[in-house]
Amino acid sequence: MDDSCDDPPTSAVLLDSCHFSQVLFNNVEKFYVPGADVTCYYTLTQNITARGKDWVGIFRVGWKTTREYYTFMWAPLPAADHSGTAVQQNIQFKAYYLPKDDEYYQFCYVDQDGMVRGASVPFQFRAETEDDILVVTTQGEVEEIELQNKNLQEENEELKASCANLQKQNVELQEELKKTQELQKSLESLRSNTEKLELEVNSLKMENKHLKEQGDCREAELQQLKEQIQSVSSEKERLEGRLKTALEHMDQLQSQVLSYEKEVENLSHMGQDKTEQLETLKEENHQLRLSTAQQQHDLMKELEKQKHLFQVLQAEKDETDEESQKLRAENSALLRHLSQAAEFAPLSALPRAPVPAPAAGDLLFGNPYSAAGGNLGAGAEASLRICPMCDEVFPEDVDTSQYEAHVQSHLVECPICTESFEKSNKQVFEDHLLCHKLE
Repeated sequence: MDDSCDDPPTSAVLLDSCHFSQVLFNNVEKFYVPGADVTCYYTLTQNITARGKDWVGIFRVGWKTTREYYTFMWAPLPAADHSGTAVQQNIQFKAYYLPKDDEYYQFCYVDQDGMVRGASVPFQFRAETEDDILVVTTQGEVEEIELQNKNLQEENEELKASCANLQKQNVELQEELKKTQELQKSLESLRSNTEKLELEVNSLKMENKHLKEQGDCREAELQQLKEQIQSVSSEKERLEGRLKTALEHMDQLQSQVLSYEKEVENLSHMGQDKTEQLETLKEENHQLRLSTAQQQHDLMKELEKQKHLFQVLQAEKDETDEESQKLRAENSALLRHLSQAAEFAPLSALPRAPVPAPAAGDLLFGNPYSAAGGNLGAGAEASLRICPMCDEVFPEDVDTSQYEAHVQSHLVECPICTESFEKSNKQVFEDHLLCHKLE
């Protein structure tokens, strides 16, 4: 047997599925002398490609599968420069591993897949008898020999017929093998294309998934932007309402300023001693109008920039509130000045019948003593005070605290900063409280 301890690759393939014509055995003897080494000569045709696990075995005639080998040797690989052409090879079997009986055996070439690719003619391991030696046999032995020869001839015919069939099947199988190889190449090409398509499909799926995720993010961002726009719109509407209220309040302040200016013009006729005070009030009124115009400009500017400069708007609003507080303080001072001026105002400040022009020789403003004396019989005309809110007239004999209480009844005081507001302007008072909450 082979020196290697590895068993050769075998299979349970029957004879009719083998390709005996791919390896041809040459110079096969009818008899091999027992006890001597045996050299096996064979030819590898161009229809077979030798591989590292191919082997040559000795089989007893009548074997059915490649597992029934008696001994084997690994087939050597041919030289690389003989690829595609017929190659002559030989293997030497050692005498120690050869059969000791006189049964019929044959060489078989088996590839590494366990398929038989070639088979030799049968041979025996026995000494060849010389032709000149007379062999004396009995009639029974002769009949037995003839029977064996007849059986051998029948087996030989069967083997020839089997070889012919095998060769025919081999040609058919080779054609099928070519078709199979072509189909296999097409299948491999289709598999390669399928794998590429699968990779492209997976890539497209991943890209689609990524695009869907981006779409979800864009949708969320769009929803967030819509909410921000809605919030900004609501804030804009709220600021527009506040601006409208502030403008209405400014209109009221301007109306009051106009009313104060009329009162100041009336008070300017009270005497030279009030001239300086009136000039001061005019300056304060002028500053008030400038501050009101500046405040209105700031509010319009804040409305235009409210989307991007809301914090600046809040700061300017606080500054505007502070200026408004100062203006209200100035207005309160102005009211106090007006109240004090009303206390000392002469009767000429009140509406009365026109005074006739003085006669020649009379004083320009008349004689106060004669005027007082002339009216004593009818009763002195009382000095009056007027409420700046409702224009109610209070005589001079009314207590000052009563007059101030009446004026205070028209006002409401902020519980946080103690600033006073007119009760008739409830919206201004509520906006003021809202500013404290926003702070």
